Amino acid sequence: MVQALSKPLSYRDAGVDIEAGDELVERIKPLARLTRRAECIGSIGGFGGLFQLAGEKYREPVLVAGADGVGTKLKLAVEADRHRGVGIDLVAMCVNDVVACGAEPLFFLDYFAAARLDPVRGETVISGIAEGCRRAGAALLGGESAEMPGLYAPGDYDLAGFAVGVVEKSDIIDGSRVEAGDALVGIASSGPHANGFSLIRKILATTGARLDARLGDATLADLLLEPTRIYARPLLAAFERVEVHGLAHVTGGGLPGNVGRVIGAGLRAVIDARALRRPEIFDWIRSAGNVAEPEMLRTFNCGVGMVAIVDRDDAELFIAVLRERGERAFTIGRVERGDGEVIVR
Repeated sequence: MVQALSKPLSYRDAGVDIEAGDELVERIKPLARLTRRAECIGSIGGFGGLFQLAGEKYREPVLVAGADGVGTKLKLAVEADRHRGVGIDLVAMCVNDVVACGAEPLFFLDYFAAARLDPVRGETVISGIAEGCRRAGAALLGGESAEMPGLYAPGDYDLAGFAVGVVEKSDIIDGSRVEAGDALVGIASSGPHANGFSLIRKILATTGARLDARLGDATLADLLLEPTRIYARPLLAAFERVEVHGLAHVTGGGLPGNVGRVIGAGLRAVIDARALRRPEIFDWIRSAGNVAEPEMLRTFNCGVGMVAIVDRDDAELFIAVLRERGERAFTIGRVERGDGEVIVR
């Protein structure tokens, strides 16, 4: 038998500080209240988040859920000691997927884990999540904070989350209405968003480039850690004016991989490479890493965070509605008869 230790051990001795977790919850509560919707019931701190679906608004409501994380962009956030933006990224990656189905984001929950919880840094991260929820119009309904020494390296942390939205069944956007002659409208990204950062980090490590190096009027840290744009509210406004046949959230896989997900059999998408308006950071990535153009297109969004497919006669109105709400949108191509491929030329 193993002999019992003479000195009593506590959870704190194992590296877990329950008081730090409790402090973080208290810091989060006022942030969550800023995102509250009328349908919310209860408050942060219970065993589950409660949300009353407004049944009178829908005849056949369909719930849409999306889950995601921020990936290795977190490593750059830790290195640069900038933590609020990745909270916005987390919400954006989830709610942009939900709205791509035509749904209004309703609420969001997060999972924040670290080797050791730092309540101040945790509050900064969660404040970004709350800001992302505010931009999306979603309630921050709850979440989980976990301290797991031995699983994460000191100073590192991980983020994951999921969003739930609702859409009338007849208004679901699934690509089934896409047809030859439709226009492809690109909605501008703010940079790499939260994809391709393993390659970006490889370029930084290989070239020795520093995050505080200047690129134009900003630093590499400014440009690489710029939060993902949240398209929910502008797109919901556009849905009221224009019938959208398909929506592609441009994440891993780039334009070919994601636009291809909403192009049906017997069709293909043709994208004009000259129409893509790339932020300067993509030119730096391509040059510094000697990244071939096909690799750029399938790894990064290359300046387009969302692609909408609309009737070509509706494209100008769709673009105008988005621009009224602060988004940069522009026609980037068309749908033709074909075999399901996405061509960028």
